[in-house]
Amino acid sequence: CTPPAMSRRVVRQSKFRHVFGQPVKADQMYEDIRVSKVTWDSSFCAVNPKFVAIIVESGGGGAFIVLPLAKTGRVDKNHPLVTGHTAPVLDIDWCPHNDNVIASASEDTTVMVWQIPDYVPVRNITEPVVTLEGHSKRVGIISWHPTARNVLLSAGCDNLVILWNVGTGEMLLALEDMHTDLIYNVGWNRNGSLLVTTCKDKRVRVIDPRKQQVVAEKAKPHDGARPIRAIFMADGKIFTTGFSKMSERQLGLWDLKNFEEPIALQEMDTSNGVLLPFYDPDSSIVYLCGKGDSSIRYFEITDEAPYVHYLNTYSSKEPQRGMGFMPKRGLDVSKCEIARFFKLHERKCEPIVMTVPRKSDLFQDDLYPDTPGPEPALEADEWLSGKDAEPILISLRDGYVPVKNRELKVVKKNILDSKPPPSSRRSHSICDPDFSRPGLEEVLEEIRALKETVQAQEKRISDLENKLCRFTNGTD
Repeated sequence: CTPPAMSRRVVRQSKFRHVFGQPVKADQMYEDIRVSKVTWDSSFCAVNPKFVAIIVESGGGGAFIVLPLAKTGRVDKNHPLVTGHTAPVLDIDWCPHNDNVIASASEDTTVMVWQIPDYVPVRNITEPVVTLEGHSKRVGIISWHPTARNVLLSAGCDNLVILWNVGTGEMLLALEDMHTDLIYNVGWNRNGSLLVTTCKDKRVRVIDPRKQQVVAEKAKPHDGARPIRAIFMADGKIFTTGFSKMSERQLGLWDLKNFEEPIALQEMDTSNGVLLPFYDPDSSIVYLCGKGDSSIRYFEITDEAPYVHYLNTYSSKEPQRGMGFMPKRGLDVSKCEIARFFKLHERKCEPIVMTVPRKSDLFQDDLYPDTPGPEPALEADEWLSGKDAEPILISLRDGYVPVKNRELKVVKKNILDSKPPPSSRRSHSICDPDFSRPGLEEVLEEIRALKETVQAQEKRISDLENKLCRFTNGTD
């Protein structure tokens, strides 16, 4: 018989050892959704404390559906979609600083940013707030900056990474000539000062986007030919998933100070689905969801060997087509919920709740340290000029209540903003008491109104032309 002291030493102490996953009841799922069949390794699902968004099949273009979290059950087949892209949507991402704003990337080479109302609209949403055009091939990856307002990253099959200021519709930076082949994934570090990318050329790169330079690089972190994924840990280490030469799935943990050797490298199994890593910095748990797998494995990352500690596996019968991961502020703290996944099947979306079993009904401080809230820490231009800031944290002690709909205003840079009117054209002196120059705002407002009138008339003319065309065709 083993002495108690010995057995205690063998089992590692961790409050997450007994985390378990549970699917919700059948009436809490989202049924009758035609999940996209596009072959692309993105998660196809994005969630926040208000909505779940899912990329769906759609004729003639690309679309995704947005459902209020509470709208569970069978989805009406006429439920409005977000349809503006002319080819399939490949990736979607909710803005971390505005729960009513979502970005979508598409095969049509554009990125679109949408304002989703709190009420369910009557018809399809077809007009994005802004369309970002700069890629020459399909765009498969988008990701919002974690701490700066309105900064969005996109990566395309043109091997180009572009950073945008969504608030002005401008391209801030284009990271060219860094990737020699298809980019598999891009992730920000905690304060958004660095990016980690993986690429078909089997390299993991750490990039300083503002200096436009690669600051660290690792060739072949995994020897296999299949796609690699990489994400930043809160302390700056990098976690990767990939394949060995023998096509076994692997995970790796790397320190940038010594990028040559992994801190940890573990074989998993011989399945061929790419492992999508989801990371919760508050609990330091990484969840691995393979596309086509029917399980979610989770690991705790610590500073003690072997550094990556296997916790458990949530298994189910049906394979997953994609997966959404709820931000911490969208969880139910009264039930000790530490993660919630939204698993996509062929025709439905099934929430899966991860819980730490606790007897007490009191708020569990140790499970819920302060977590990033919805307020950005920086403006886009501050970040671009070189400033960094950690996320602004909030307490979840009393639960999180989503804020009301805030509109995303896009102010296109206008030449009138920067050029004062030439003085020679003034018919009055400014000292003249009768002088009243229309304010810049009024001028811009007038231009806007004129533009709208022109657009309305253009639409009317084109409708009349179509009618005339049909009429003349009918009489021929």
